[in-house]
Amino acid sequence: MIPLDTLRARYLEGIRAAADEAALEELRLAALGKKGEVALLMRELGKMSPEERQTIGKSLNELKDEIDALLRARKAAFADAALDERLKAEWLDVTLPGRPRRMGTIHPVSQVMEECSAIFADMGFRVAEGPQIETDWYNFDALNIAPEHPARQEHDTFFMHRAEGDARPPHVLRTHTSPVQIRAMLDQGAPIRVIAPGRVYRMDMDQTHTPMFHQIEGMAIDRDISMANLKWVLEEFFSAYFGTKVKTRFRASHFPFTEPSAEVDIQCSWVGGQLKVGEGDGWLEVLGSGMMHPKVLQAGGIDPNEWQGFAFGMGIDRMAMLKYGIPDLRAFFESDLRWLRHYGFGALDAPSIHAG
Repeated sequence: MIPLDTLRARYLEGIRAAADEAALEELRLAALGKKGEVALLMRELGKMSPEERQTIGKSLNELKDEIDALLRARKAAFADAALDERLKAEWLDVTLPGRPRRMGTIHPVSQVMEECSAIFADMGFRVAEGPQIETDWYNFDALNIAPEHPARQEHDTFFMHRAEGDARPPHVLRTHTSPVQIRAMLDQGAPIRVIAPGRVYRMDMDQTHTPMFHQIEGMAIDRDISMANLKWVLEEFFSAYFGTKVKTRFRASHFPFTEPSAEVDIQCSWVGGQLKVGEGDGWLEVLGSGMMHPKVLQAGGIDPNEWQGFAFGMGIDRMAMLKYGIPDLRAFFESDLRWLRHYGFGALDAPSIHAG
């Protein structure tokens, strides 16, 4: 048997002289591995007398513990030295001023909703809100939408589940924010000027449509309101929103809740595949509008023989796409932070009439 003092001296000297962790691992395997020298000596204990086994076994265990402790200490020293080198290379003066960072990012839909609200508020419109789950009376009947109208079918509208025998009226995810106008009329009466921004839901999904999107609808009721007032309000809004004088074109159309009804186009041009609003000889459809139907006024508790008004509605998501050059509506709802950092707005970028 190799004298234990000789074995101890050899391994302790080797551990102290090791140049790196790889050399330490080689020494560990040579001494303490399954086929290491200490392990082989431990196997010899079975051939010894009880007295020798007790004495030599104790010495072997002490040697094993000593080598293991020195290996651990030397490995920790290598780790500390590596950390010191890394800290020297990554040194940072913590007294330097911090880098400026944006405090939050506003989604384009939220920003455009605020922009629209600020512009219409300057023209005397207040913001009205209502529930996103509506009865079919507010969503359809009060707006003169007949029971056989396609919008009342399940392929176009999300209907809430009803238990068998439930006597309550059917509920839907609102398909437009027009129910808010009915609630505002019932609550406030006439005269009234309100806008109703919010989420709406329809069974549709492609590059320019999603099952959930955002609308802003407006309504003004007074004794002498006409289509001329509607045209002025919309042209003032578009000019303020796009930051340039914008002409509009009204085309006859049909909506159940307005009579007469009109689709509204804005002046635009396509130059090199880029849309420019307020110039050129092209036209782009942006919203629907018209004079409020007498039955809608009656549903809102207003006498159509004394009062009349106009209404309009537009998609907030589409307005954001037009103004900020966003090509795909579906990206609005994908929660991609890279997209939001590119198209988003700073938390302190509050829209106003004088600042834009």
